[in-house]
Formats: sequence, C-alpha cells, structure tokens
Amino acid sequence: MSILVTGASAGFGASISRTLVQAGYQVIGAARRLTKLEQLSQELGESFLPLQMDVTDKQSVDKALASLSREWAQIDLLVNNAGLALGMETAQEANFADWETMIQTNILGLTYVTHQILPQMVARNAGYIINLGSTAGSWPYKGGNVYGASKAFVRQFSLNLRTDLAGTRIRVTNIAPGLCGETEFSNIRFRGDDTQAAAVYDKTCYLKPEDIANTVLWLYQTPAHMNVNHIEIMPVSQTFAGLSVARDLA
Repeated sequence: MSILVTGASAGFGASISRTLVQAGYQVIGAARRLTKLEQLSQELGESFLPLQMDVTDKQSVDKALASLSREWAQIDLLVNNAGLALGMETAQEANFADWETMIQTNILGLTYVTHQILPQMVARNAGYIINLGSTAGSWPYKGGNVYGASKAFVRQFSLNLRTDLAGTRIRVTNIAPGLCGETEFSNIRFRGDDTQAAAVYDKTCYLKPEDIANTVLWLYQTPAHMNVNHIEIMPVSQTFAGLSVARDLA
C-alpha cells in the first residue's frame, strides 16, 4: 500500500512526504517540478517515489497514475495538497486569469485526482482521503475572493464525499490551516515579490509545515473506526476579526 501526496515538491507537500516516510510509510510524491521531487527522493531514499504530475491537466494525471507499478499503485491514503493563491486584489480589480488558475488547481485538479483514486478504495472498502483546505474557506478577508471560495468548496466536497461513502470504511478529512510560514505560498501569491511575501509573517509566530505534516500523520494513525470530518488549525497569534461596519453610506 502507498500514500499519494500531491504538490509534494515544496511546502506542506514536501513536509508531509518527509514525515510519512520517516514514520515508515511508502510515499508517492507528485508535482510538476520533477527536479525538486528528485532532490527529495535523494534525501528520503527508496520509500519515496517522485512522480511528475500536473493536477490541472487530466492527461498528465492519467499518464502519471498509469505509470505506477503494482508495488506502488494501491493507494491507501490520498493527500490532496496541490493548490495555490494568486493575488490579493479585490474582486473588481482581480485578474480573471488568476481566478481561472485557482479554480483549475484548487477545485478541478483536486476533484479529478480524487475521482481517479476513489474507485480502487471503494473496491477494497478501505482508504483515507485528506484534503488541504484553508481557514480562508470559513473566514473571508479582503482579497480572498476566489481563493477563499475554492477552499470553501474543498470543505464542502469533503463532507459530501463522506455522505456518498456512508456504509464504507473509507475516511475523509478536511484540514484547514491558518497563517503558515516557511512555504512558497505567499511568494507565489505575490508573483515572486519576496519582500511582500515576508511581510505577511513579520513579527508573527506562524504555523510551520511540520505542524500540518504531523497533523496528517496523527490523522492517518487514528483508529480505523474514527473519522475527523474537519480540523481547523491557527497559530495562537491569529484569530477571528470582528465584523466590519461601513459608516456614512446612507
């Protein structure tokens, strides 16, 4: 049995892969950047299989999964981690191409990979799907628009999967991390502006990728009769904002 982690070339995905391999599991790390995956493979050894895959391209997903040998092809845990945010502009100012990319990756990519892996789990009546959502899926913020909406989709999709899988032994969890540093998330969001990305985490005690990786490991190792539907994780330095009231609009 194997574990498939998407978006494994950096950030959460790399840390999740590392943690699971160190715990004794066989992990397939999938991502577009094969060079990054091969570097991770050199670190982790034979228990890590680099797999080039672009979740936004159905043919890429199909080709990658079809290339797996019998030893690796049985997926017991799917970690849908691949995703991104682009831009912080308000909805009326946003680049629609950014919206399309987020929808293609965070929604269509995640659902397609799930759709390809789920039948084998149902056939075995065993397996676990962990989806990486975000607190942005529950708590709106200025500039979050489509990114937040895509993560709200991930949460609801996870819950609806559980409903469709009622009567099976397949588990589904949505993990919703809050502010987390030491990843490429903000660098990608701000299109390589490292100064702007660093400012997001300035003087904060943020979550780290290892925190999310350890959460994935804990979930996977919980008893088979136990399902955590949704887990939201924030650093202590982050909490909910009050409701906004605009004045003098009458």
